Amino acid sequence: MREAPTDSPVSSGGPECIVRFDKVDKSYDGRLLVVQGLDLDILRGEFLTLLGPSGSGKTTTLMMLAGFEAPTRGSILLEGADITRTPPHRRGLGMVFQNYALFPHMTVAENLAFPLEVRRVGRAETEAAVARALDMVRLTGYGERRPIQLSGGQQQRVALARALVFEPKLVLMDEPLGALDKQLREHMQYEIKHIHERLGVTVVYVTHDQGEALTMSDRVAVFNDGRIQQIDAPRTIYEHPDTAFVAQFIGENNRIEGKVAMISEGLAEVVLADGARVVAEAGPGLETGADALVSLRPERIAVGEAAGSARNRHEGTISEVIYHGDHLRLRIAALGRDDFVVKAPVVGAEHLRPGATVPLGWRPNDGRALPLDG
Repeated sequence: MREAPTDSPVSSGGPECIVRFDKVDKSYDGRLLVVQGLDLDILRGEFLTLLGPSGSGKTTTLMMLAGFEAPTRGSILLEGADITRTPPHRRGLGMVFQNYALFPHMTVAENLAFPLEVRRVGRAETEAAVARALDMVRLTGYGERRPIQLSGGQQQRVALARALVFEPKLVLMDEPLGALDKQLREHMQYEIKHIHERLGVTVVYVTHDQGEALTMSDRVAVFNDGRIQQIDAPRTIYEHPDTAFVAQFIGENNRIEGKVAMISEGLAEVVLADGARVVAEAGPGLETGADALVSLRPERIAVGEAAGSARNRHEGTISEVIYHGDHLRLRIAALGRDDFVVKAPVVGAEHLRPGATVPLGWRPNDGRALPLDG
């Protein structure tokens, strides 16, 4: 089944598909498939993030699209043309690497001009394009500096400008913010997102950082064991994961295990080992009598009086309270676990102390019941 939204680019009136992976496999040793059976449509103008743990196949997928790796089987199409065996320099793609890959002996302007000179663009046109690119990344006036004279964030902006200066159809980014500190990395996330919104260029971005993927993307493709587990909008990925892997990989979750007693009107009742019952949204593939994982976000759980008359209502004993500035992180013994986590507001939380027994409550649709082996 092709990994695409319901408004597939191949359907009438839907978004146009710029890249298509068709039944792509990749093996380095002829035995183990690091990417297997990949069917993926990338839509023109979207910001698509390939997300997953190390070894999941996301970077190999990007490298095959760039032309630095060749598929073992299958084909890759760019605007309908087969580029499976086309060398990287003939694909017309922009590329941004984690290590910037700037030429240290060249000035910033010379680094930006290089892709245009390779394409035999005239001098006047090159100078104008370089000026536009510097303005785009807010580095006007830095053209005569060398990379060593720039901060890490400035170097990354130059690398981004170099990837965009020749107006490519597609820009590929391989963990481009991985070398930056946390504050600068978050700032650059917004920079890249805003540039994408202004230019409308198609971006394929690789990261293992869930927060980065959720912040920047139009769609996120979650990889594991060489396959896409789910591809969807960030909010859907976060709030409605399709598999246990996606639920546990994206963000923080409470993992509640039990057996499905019944499924009715889209809700599953799951019985835990101690007999407690939890009602949650039923995910795909869930069947009555099956072992299930209920994924529950810490911020969706009300604690104390705020639990009110929630349909899911249980009690727990607070074992730890950690102050995070904008919220409290509570570790609670509840539902047969000693590591149940709740994120509670700081205001009015004076009663939330270690040793206190408190009610916990949440709505059925705040939890997601999924097959345990998913």
